[in-house]
Amino acid sequence: MRRIILSLLPKTEIKKQLKIIKNWHFENDKIKKEFNFQTYMDSIAFINQLAEISEKNNHHPDMYIGWCKINLTFTSHDYGGVTTACITMAKAADEIFLRKNPL
Repeated sequence: MRRIILSLLPKTEIKKQLKIIKNWHFENDKIKKEFNFQTYMDSIAFINQLAEISEKNNHHPDMYIGWCKINLTFTSHDYGGVTTACITMAKAADEIFLRKNPL
């Protein structure tokens, strides 16, 4: 994955993107999603994979770890809202999850 160029997205664009990336929610200038796993260690493996991509792109989510679930939140503190990087990283999180949990 290549480095992401940031730009703040208008709410209309965020809503459009959220129709494409399913089950993400826009709230308080952030996009959020809960991921559920079969085992606790599956959730930790997911975080580790996402952390690698986040570090390469210098765009890191807030991650909340629960029993077999992870809550992710993406926002740009520098820009004060959702950016193109947030959407790109949300898509990356979904891809990581779907590799281990196909529909």
